[in-house]
Amino acid sequence: MINNKIQDELTRWHNNYMVPANRVATVNVDNLLSHAFLVLTTDKFAKIVVIDNHNHYRGQLSLAMINDQLMETTKFDFNKLDQLTVADAMNTEAPVSHDPDDFEGNYQLLLNQSFVPVVAEDGVFCGIVTRRKLMEALDFVMHDNHPGIQ
Repeated sequence: MINNKIQDELTRWHNNYMVPANRVATVNVDNLLSHAFLVLTTDKFAKIVVIDNHNHYRGQLSLAMINDQLMETTKFDFNKLDQLTVADAMNTEAPVSHDPDDFEGNYQLLLNQSFVPVVAEDGVFCGIVTRRKLMEALDFVMHDNHPGIQ
């Protein structure tokens, strides 16, 4: 549990932890892997959020997941990029957050990944909380003069 004084300072930090969905690159569950491959490589993303036609969160996709689908015994079959969809390769088991302001809960989820999707109770994709945003909040608390933390 986070010390109450530190929690108060984190709550005072006015920069929201969440990057809103309209500022997050996504791919559709029905897109061909060739499209997802292009998005991931062109924008230099390691992983991307997958949504459906109704903006519901469906999972995450990485280049490694695409490579797993293309790999044959001794070579890659790049023809599969135009035969398979994002749904064939994505991870549906990655953890999500339902509260972008839950510093401690999101911190725990971000120990092993660079971002965590924020999903509303009805499944709609709201945005992502990034490790960077949480580090900015910690930096605020650790380096600014906070009379309440002495």
